[in-house]
Amino acid sequence: MRKVKVGIIGCGNISSVYFETGKKFEIIDIVACADLELERAQSRAEEFHIPKACTVDELISDPEIEIVVNLTIPSAHAEIHKRALEAGKHTYGEKPIAIELEDAQNILALAKSKGLLVGSAPDTFLGGGIQTCRKIIDDGWIGEPIAATAFMMSHGPESFHPNPDFLYQKGAGPLFDMGPYYLTALVNLIGPVRRIAGSTRVTFKERTVTGQHQYGRKFPVETPTHISGTLDFENGAIGTIVTSFDVCGTHIPSIEIHGTSGSLIVPDPNHFGGSIYLKRQDYAEFKEVPFTHGFTTNSRGLGLMDMAYAIVNGTEHRASGELAYHVLEIMHGMFISSDEGKYYDTKSICKIPEPLPLDMPKNGF
Repeated sequence: MRKVKVGIIGCGNISSVYFETGKKFEIIDIVACADLELERAQSRAEEFHIPKACTVDELISDPEIEIVVNLTIPSAHAEIHKRALEAGKHTYGEKPIAIELEDAQNILALAKSKGLLVGSAPDTFLGGGIQTCRKIIDDGWIGEPIAATAFMMSHGPESFHPNPDFLYQKGAGPLFDMGPYYLTALVNLIGPVRRIAGSTRVTFKERTVTGQHQYGRKFPVETPTHISGTLDFENGAIGTIVTSFDVCGTHIPSIEIHGTSGSLIVPDPNHFGGSIYLKRQDYAEFKEVPFTHGFTTNSRGLGLMDMAYAIVNGTEHRASGELAYHVLEIMHGMFISSDEGKYYDTKSICKIPEPLPLDMPKNGF
């Protein structure tokens, strides 16, 4: 099978894992990287033996490249997606697909008009942990899903991130930064959402860096940092989600799915593996479940690999732009509901992604 040639734009913190895992996927050939700071791209190219480091313009115009991987900051996601599509490239990016719904709509419309694919992280739902949970649900082990809970609560990234400011700007915060992992997992496990209620607040109007890098520096908060929402799924299940950068800690499991005949503890959707626990009506207590699927270590780029196979085989990819858009609308819906004091009815719909096959090659993992 031929390799699909890939170029990466954005050589910051997250890029290293894409370079590492990209080399393990036999379908992918990373041939170039670019960054606004050319020296950063050159450093990554040398570190990971990438043939070419160049400017963003040069990468987008390179006729050899089929997929542009968009690892820029959230405020630049929409622009890079559009530029890549206009140049005739498929595009795959970090979450969210865009900050504004209108920009995301334009991206999907442009891709459709050109016959190109758009993909978006998170792809952790393709990992062995959540794919095993998907099989448990699909095989009927918990009956019909009726409820779900999802919690992502911490005291924020300023204790460890070298540049946390952008994570408190519009298009980030705990919901837009971490929420896509949880919401994508829920849509994959239960299905699309039809109605949303949300409440939001900004607890601290200013944050202080507590990590070693720039310790003590203060910066403003521009987006809600504690968000609570109720999700009414199309199939009738009801979900509760809380994302927060305002709490000191929690013991609550990341995700639980409850059905008519059982309950399932789903591993942290920010990871590919993790422990899975199942309790059925005839069980005295929760039992740990072994993985049915591979890719249980850090496999970021798995969605990119799946999209590359879709390009070659003419099939549908799983971490799709439509899925990313539905998740983006859910997040906006929670903000709109809070601001307007009423339910938000979603306008978008998406297919539940097909599960990965049990015998899928692990490609070096």
